[in-house]
Amino acid sequence: MERVRLRFARGVVVEFVDRELGIKRVEEWAARGTRFVQLVYGPEGCGKTAWLKQSAVLLRSWGYDVIYVNTLQRDYVAYIDLKEAVRRLAEAAAERSGVAEVKLADLAIQLAKYALKRRRKRIAVLADDVFKAIGLSNAAGYVMWMLSIIEYPPGDYESVVAVVATNEGISRRELGKHRWADLRIMWNMPREGFKQLYELLPGEEPPFEEAWRLTGGNPSVLAKLYEEDWDVSKVVEEVVVKGDFNFLQTWRSWLEEAVEDPDILWREDAPRELVERLIEWNFIVFNLPKREPWLWVDAPPPESDGEIGVGRHVAWQTPLHREAVRRAIDVV
Repeated sequence: MERVRLRFARGVVVEFVDRELGIKRVEEWAARGTRFVQLVYGPEGCGKTAWLKQSAVLLRSWGYDVIYVNTLQRDYVAYIDLKEAVRRLAEAAAERSGVAEVKLADLAIQLAKYALKRRRKRIAVLADDVFKAIGLSNAAGYVMWMLSIIEYPPGDYESVVAVVATNEGISRRELGKHRWADLRIMWNMPREGFKQLYELLPGEEPPFEEAWRLTGGNPSVLAKLYEEDWDVSKVVEEVVVKGDFNFLQTWRSWLEEAVEDPDILWREDAPRELVERLIEWNFIVFNLPKREPWLWVDAPPPESDGEIGVGRHVAWQTPLHREAVRRAIDVV
């Protein structure tokens, strides 16, 4: 398998590693197409972008014309022999008027339809982090528009693969009410796969078990720790400033229990205001599916793991998110 090379941290470029089950999932989609849009969600920095970029390469090797856009990074990949498509993506990515993100999101769908009109038979459209660019109020409409490629194509086709990746817990919950998308969750990397990534880092690192306890397998947290010379306090403080903790005195007793067992937040008497705030900030993933493999893009987390803050129904996105809350309530 051709592996993409990815910028992991300052001065560090790595090859894509692990995600064997995630790659098999893409292979299944490639074989028969996707009947609905596949909405892939999960913790921030868990590796969705790396997986999508690797998926684009694989889909190309399986005979697909591929359009991938990452709106927030103004990035795109066009594995397609249509000069018009490549030109328009390049122009949109180069925009400096503040509309590049929205243009890229729109072009992913427009150009997929354009390719079908030009008699391309196997099309894959991969949209990464689009909801932050177009606004959560437009998320459902965007997914419906993408679904129209499958249901109302402008030309005959053999197979379409349509995938949207998001970090937005609120948008995921809203879209789950409709039939337009199949929800698939991707978790942080499993221990063995994460170890492969950890071993690619140059220089001296803390023992692997310490890195695992700090990150829970989240590649982005590993990169932040590496760039900050493993200064945990500094990275935790960066997480703390993402949230407004003025309300902590009200919910302090609940948070003290939740940092030990996140499933406390699943109880019927758990304060909804607190749960909604933690979801909005992307501090927790709420309503985790059963650990049935078909519900997950890649390997699911364990049913319960107190070491990294994972419960049966609720999990801290990473141990550092849990530690940020722990430190914040200590000073309230």
